[in-house]
Amino acid sequence: MTDFHSLVAHETPPEHGGVNTLGFAKPPQQTRVVAAMSGGVDSSVVAALLKARGYDVIGITLQLYDHGAAIQKKGACCAGQDIHDARNVADQIGIPHYVLDYETRFREQVMEDFADTYLSGATPIPCIRCNQTVKFSDLLKTARELGADCLATGHYIRRDLGADGPELHRAIDESRDQSYFLFATTQAQLDFVRFPLGGLPKSVVRELANHFQLPVASKPDSQDICFVPDGSYATVVEKLRPGSGRGGDIIHLDGRVLGQHNGVIHYTIGQRRGLGVATGDPLYVVKIDAPLRQVIVGPKEALRTSGLTMEEINWIGPGTLEGACEKKTPVLARVRSTRAPLPAVLTLINGQPAVQFSDAEEGVAKGQACVLYDVGTGSRVLGGGFISGTVPSDVRLTA
Repeated sequence: MTDFHSLVAHETPPEHGGVNTLGFAKPPQQTRVVAAMSGGVDSSVVAALLKARGYDVIGITLQLYDHGAAIQKKGACCAGQDIHDARNVADQIGIPHYVLDYETRFREQVMEDFADTYLSGATPIPCIRCNQTVKFSDLLKTARELGADCLATGHYIRRDLGADGPELHRAIDESRDQSYFLFATTQAQLDFVRFPLGGLPKSVVRELANHFQLPVASKPDSQDICFVPDGSYATVVEKLRPGSGRGGDIIHLDGRVLGQHNGVIHYTIGQRRGLGVATGDPLYVVKIDAPLRQVIVGPKEALRTSGLTMEEINWIGPGTLEGACEKKTPVLARVRSTRAPLPAVLTLINGQPAVQFSDAEEGVAKGQACVLYDVGTGSRVLGGGFISGTVPSDVRLTA
């Protein structure tokens, strides 16, 4: 049975140099927290939990896109209903609540990037871009302007204090862990952001929502990208980039033209279903040549890669990225949010940071993220980057 008293009881003022649960050497009542409220269960529980503990909480919800646009998705993050839900939660728990218009920023930094990445033949991760440019940059700046000591979010990830300062760690609830989407959190951001749910299982968070009698207690979790209706990425890209769905050839690795497609935006590396061609053996998308409008397919073995190179790298591990690469540091590397991290070595290829897998990995796609974890703990996030290239499984990386 969950001990709600220990979770929600008011904290006593820190004495003799002690700190409160958010890490500040002052009473909760003197600690101002901006809670990012999306209107969902997780962020609502964060706001309610901190308010119950006596903190000075301010709720902020971001309006990220035009609710009347064709891309609106009912129930998606920060759509009209979500803003309404966030406001209702704030009213119920008794905290001030503000809605900030971030539509222009979100469109330029997240949606436009999403469309351009797909058109280049790569596979984007807009949630990471949103965390980078909107939530942990613009919103963090706003929190500081409001005099907040920290920004609290409903992400399932842990911020633990290490010997050299705060570290980023995987959530206790592995099924909810969001570390893959937060690898780009910088050390400066980590100093300011807090993740109250990182040490809790989702089941307890739901119980807390009921305990606080929040109006969103039974609200289902969002499963899709907030601005993508029904998972149709191509529809969004077509809307943002009219005429982008130009067709081309579907080509086998052996050079045979197997058929036609209606736009590279409909395909991703590793895709098997919906290819519209057949040779008698299972086929997978193994490469996308956007300039030539070609989708290259082949057997599953062709998806295997011995390593990858990265760009836009964020390093929050010990020492420097350069030093870690030169030492050929052992890491655990995760190339998909749904994949387990695999043993690898962080190294250099042609001067570019790269990862060499102990065993070949499958379906590594350009544009996706490669997130690095500490081998010793298995949970500490060392950083990561966006995948810029792959190395065939029969080629070994060299420094």
